[in-house]
Amino acid sequence: MCTTVSCWVFNSARNSIATVQGSRRFYSRWISSRTKSKCRFFSQALPPPRIMPPRSSGFGTPKAYRHTSTEEDDFHLQLSPAQVNEVLRAGESALKILDLDRRAPNAVLRFESNQLAANSPVEDRRGVAACLQTGGLMFGIFDGHGGHACAQAVSERLFYYVAVSLMSHQTLEQMEAAMESMKPLLPILQWHKHPGASIYKDVTSVHLDHLRVYWQELLDLHMEAGLGMEEALTYSFRRLDSDISLEIQAPLEDEVTRNLSLQVAFSGATACLAHVEGVHLHVANTGDCRAILGVQEDSGGWSCVPLTQDHNAWNQAELSRLKREHPESEDRTIIMDDRLLGVLMPCRAFGDVQLKWSRELQRSVLERGFDTEALNIYQFTPPHYYTPPYLTAEPEVTYHRLRPQDRFLVLASDGLWDVLDNDAVVRLVVEHLTEAGCHQPDVAQRPTKLGLMQDLLLQRKAKGLHAADHNAATHLIRHAIGTNEYGELEPERLAAMLTLPEDLARMYRDDITITVVYFDSDSIDAHHRGRQELPAQRPRPW
Repeated sequence: MCTTVSCWVFNSARNSIATVQGSRRFYSRWISSRTKSKCRFFSQALPPPRIMPPRSSGFGTPKAYRHTSTEEDDFHLQLSPAQVNEVLRAGESALKILDLDRRAPNAVLRFESNQLAANSPVEDRRGVAACLQTGGLMFGIFDGHGGHACAQAVSERLFYYVAVSLMSHQTLEQMEAAMESMKPLLPILQWHKHPGASIYKDVTSVHLDHLRVYWQELLDLHMEAGLGMEEALTYSFRRLDSDISLEIQAPLEDEVTRNLSLQVAFSGATACLAHVEGVHLHVANTGDCRAILGVQEDSGGWSCVPLTQDHNAWNQAELSRLKREHPESEDRTIIMDDRLLGVLMPCRAFGDVQLKWSRELQRSVLERGFDTEALNIYQFTPPHYYTPPYLTAEPEVTYHRLRPQDRFLVLASDGLWDVLDNDAVVRLVVEHLTEAGCHQPDVAQRPTKLGLMQDLLLQRKAKGLHAADHNAATHLIRHAIGTNEYGELEPERLAAMLTLPEDLARMYRDDITITVVYFDSDSIDAHHRGRQELPAQRPRPW
């Protein structure tokens, strides 16, 4: 017997899905009223329901799994609190930055990250790496649409383009000399691998060839110190997107490389990348991922400082930019149904060559013998497609000089921001830090009153105080999908949202990927006081 909440969620979805199948409407067009399906290129009629048996993990507690049946009789799985935690924490990642090998001290203390899928497979990606030749740390969130291929490629390659852009002329010469003599390259990045992270090993040699062409062009500029940070970020975004486009236009003999390059180019990804070096924070954003700062004021109160703008139809600056770049005759068609040309939610993204190439170029590439159906490439040109390109990967770059009151940075895909606003996210991170650093009240030492006991029981039920989250990103995901219309965390709702069948989950939520970066205020303060060296980092009293 399912709970009231889970039955309501399931039944409403089941009834709606029957309507969709009956009328043969497209999935992505239908769900746009419920959630932000980003792209209508890859619309497909909903598949028939699939039934998967529960899988045992080999332990005493049955393993939680993604349910796939749309039959009411099969929808009876109710997760226990332990299973809810297992699902929520499966993608957790955390690291103290002292564990990373860096050339210079940094203002970053540690980071915590997590990811929860709605799409199957998940289309979001994330990355954390240290620049070994230039110093600094990079954190990235990559939100894919139309498949995961583009987000995967950008998450693996963008950091390298940024790192190379920042290298001195001498270091680039050493890199080129190593390639020419077939010696090992200087190490560029030290990666932190997240759960489930993967690398397309079959095509890394092709990617390295194009990265080498890029650094050769940088060598021709004869800049001793390398590009400035803002230039490096902007050029890296542009160049990687250009390479993604050119790689599939060039003849490729290897079938695996050719097919993957096509999937990367014809899917898309938004990206938000933060680079921290000393007290210098730069954020480059293209699309609708977001970055915010949590700031603790002198009064003890907390506030939010947005570091990015969403590039979508609700951003008037973006709307004006698009109209400037295209003829006045297209003013009424460039944004339709709050989407770029009526098909794409973000107005900036990597890949998505359907909105960048001419019709003739698209046709010539797809006529080279690709099995587009097997590769899930949807051949569609939107109406009113007159003056491409309509889409760009050009980032907006924001610089912020860190202050002692800047306590943490939150980077997340739009699956979080669809359900929680900036202030709510800051409040929940602060709440998590407070709970993590404070002991729970001892009832035996306080007057035992019925009201107090009831309040404590309700708190334990709602917040799961017996197994508090140790990861701020997990805490955010828990509240993002488990909070009811009154702003209260509802365990039954949380369990119901986690047990939605795979083919229904995307109707109610998006992939959510979050990284929370904590800053060391003592180190930042020391830097501002003009000390020669940053003090040793030490745990904060949270």
